[in-house]
Amino acid sequence: MTPAARVAATIELLDRIAEIARPADGVVSAFFRGRRYIGSKDRADIAERVYAVLRHQARLGWWLARLGHSDDGRARVMASLALIDGRSAADIAGLFDGGQYAPARIDAAEREMLARIDGQSIDHPEMPDAARWECPDWAAGPLRAVFGESTEAEAAALLLPAPLDLRVNEAKATREEVLTALAQDGIGAEPTPLSPLGIRVAGRPPLGAHPLFRNGSIEVQDEGSQLVALLVDARSGQQIVDFCAGAGGKTLALAARMAGKGRVVACDVSEGRLIRAKERMKRAGIDNVEPKKLTSERDKWVKRQKGKFDRVLIDAPCSGVGAWRRNPDSRWRPTDIDRLTALQASILSSAGRLVKPGGLLIYATCSLLPPENEERVAAFLAAHADFEIVPVAEAWAVTIGGECPSDGPFLLLTPARHGTDGFFAAILRRSTPDREEGPEPPRPDPSG
Repeated sequence: MTPAARVAATIELLDRIAEIARPADGVVSAFFRGRRYIGSKDRADIAERVYAVLRHQARLGWWLARLGHSDDGRARVMASLALIDGRSAADIAGLFDGGQYAPARIDAAEREMLARIDGQSIDHPEMPDAARWECPDWAAGPLRAVFGESTEAEAAALLLPAPLDLRVNEAKATREEVLTALAQDGIGAEPTPLSPLGIRVAGRPPLGAHPLFRNGSIEVQDEGSQLVALLVDARSGQQIVDFCAGAGGKTLALAARMAGKGRVVACDVSEGRLIRAKERMKRAGIDNVEPKKLTSERDKWVKRQKGKFDRVLIDAPCSGVGAWRRNPDSRWRPTDIDRLTALQASILSSAGRLVKPGGLLIYATCSLLPPENEERVAAFLAAHADFEIVPVAEAWAVTIGGECPSDGPFLLLTPARHGTDGFFAAILRRSTPDREEGPEPPRPDPSG
């Protein structure tokens, strides 16, 4: 494809993302599947441009509004070429020449717009913080409350492309074996700094067809997600629930840690997600997982299983703020925080019933916002006096070892500080009543 044809494809794809109520990565994949004639290098170039525009959405929108120009895929690509790439107005006009497979010629209004931004950069002194941070208004205040003077650095890190992290399946390989095999195949990789099971891969090699992936020795999983699964402290022979299992990433990590002994119940309200999880379990050689579809967080099954599980993990539905760098379009989807926090509270209250005395309840989100994290835990503890906080440093020493990366009682991982997705986790222990510590003494015989 010519450079102009790639620009035209980028515009078409951006307009399609704006029209379809689906995550951008799914729209991008479908777009390329329907255009097999587009080569791999062209696909990479088009996708890179699309995601660059999505990562600069608020700033590009601010510029277009400031210039009084219409806001669509064509205008955003033009503005991105000027403000992000530093291309001159003349260069951009050369790409929009109306030739075969090229975008239509630049009109008078577009020519004026390009002249006004010629030589400018994407950031501007008059730009408000929320636009500069690429942050929707509903999240800007809570992020500032958490990070204070570091908010700008955290927001900038959430705009960077996420690395490709792998988790080694303990049931099939060691990290050293996987690193050696990847190196032999010319794939650059190194151990992740925090997770003892993690590998960070250089670039974006096509791992889906690699033997290590096909035989289940590796899974794609962010290092932060790996750490949350490790903090569950899954042990052989235990009974464990992954209450919001989704497609099973953490479920697989828990089951592998248990060495095939014991049981993990993978719960979700989506049959489709559980089906995908089953496929991953088969590839990973995991056979101690029981998928369980729930009608809701208050399914009757929960009441029947009350107090039967050693560990209950809740990877709660959330705003996904901590994963913005993976899904740059998700920050602009309508988000009802009040609805989410009400759902999180209901899930915590219901799933907490599953924990046996002395067992652990692990509440996690990929959010960085206090209403979804610390405030949810505080509200749960206020209503459930039989649970207490296990300080994350204490749990870290037992499950991972080394220096815990978080201060305070909870785990809080961020892209800027730790190089992971943003994750929160709280570990709560259910108290053991004194009467359950041993058998009751025999009652005196009243007959004397």
